[in-house]
Amino acid sequence: MKRASARSVAAVVLVATLLQLLVGTFLGLDQFEGKGFGYRLAFYPVLMLVIPTVWWWRTRGTARDDVPWGAFALIMAPFLIDVTGNTLDLYDTIDLWDNINHFFNWMLLLAGIGLLVARLDVRPPWLLVLGITGIGAVLAVLWEVGEWWTFIRRGTELDGAYEDTLSDEVLGTAGAFVGALFVFWKHRRDA
Repeated sequence: MKRASARSVAAVVLVATLLQLLVGTFLGLDQFEGKGFGYRLAFYPVLMLVIPTVWWWRTRGTARDDVPWGAFALIMAPFLIDVTGNTLDLYDTIDLWDNINHFFNWMLLLAGIGLLVARLDVRPPWLLVLGITGIGAVLAVLWEVGEWWTFIRRGTELDGAYEDTLSDEVLGTAGAFVGALFVFWKHRRDA
């Protein structure tokens, strides 16, 4: 993807996510009830922008011809997919939606993070797969802690939370592994 296109995609993903977060937080529609949208409004923009901000801070004072907008767009995309799933009420109307998201969103997120990690020229290259998958597993656990804290512990989903949490962590880790394989393939192809 060309740099300008990737930058545009990242911007559209950020704006579309923010708009839906505002709707979910302030319009009081049924599909947003008990889903922690106030927390999401507070944290999703931060989570979407933390890696681009750290990248910008680490590279300040240098030429910025190689801004990894594609990686940033991949990192931001899962937040848009999650919020859109709630906006369209897919979590409550499609049984497998949550599971599909945990796999697919972790695949996108870790492909984006992995593209940044691959810039470090990790040797041997198979360590890239191990490292990216490990980062994905840790992020899956942290995500589940965040879900528990924001809306499960006091919500209506407490009865099935244990089983759902375990499957979400496994699916997130599996998605991270697939994202890592993509980065490994791309890294080998570009080398």
